[in-house]
Amino acid sequence: MLSIFKVLWNNLKQGPSTDPFPFGETFTPARLRGKVTIDPDSCVGCGVCATVCAGNAIKHVEREDGSGKDFYVWHNTCTFCGMCQHYCPTKAIRLTNDWSTAHCNEDKYKMKEQEFVAYARCTECNQAMPNMPHAMLDHIYGTPTKELETIYGLCPECRRQKSAQQFGAHIHD
Repeated sequence: MLSIFKVLWNNLKQGPSTDPFPFGETFTPARLRGKVTIDPDSCVGCGVCATVCAGNAIKHVEREDGSGKDFYVWHNTCTFCGMCQHYCPTKAIRLTNDWSTAHCNEDKYKMKEQEFVAYARCTECNQAMPNMPHAMLDHIYGTPTKELETIYGLCPECRRQKSAQQFGAHIHD
């Protein structure tokens, strides 16, 4: 019985051993998986993140005018598992150290990240197409040449036509 008083006395001398949050600053580990952020300039709109999302928190909604997609991450259903970040081919989606998702119940439908991912336009036919970040294209093809820069701006159909024309020109030479 005396030992419990000794433990209690030592705890009183030591003081609180918890963080003062929400009344003061708290420690956040460097690799903590918190709220999701999206870089719309790096996103290609492939939807891999939505497919692997354990909480079904990620949605891509095509705009009616065909200008791109609205990208939503609902923090209420996100499990902060990090699968979206892990599988994103362009690293457009990241989990931050911002872990505070406390909110009033009436604000639960406002707890989301929302970004617009604009489509690029084909330089030949003006067809809407997914945006391909130059960093990704440079990684795949190397330092861009003038010809590669031209190809970057073409939709798949115009690329096929240009390739067929070049192939035909080589046969006739």
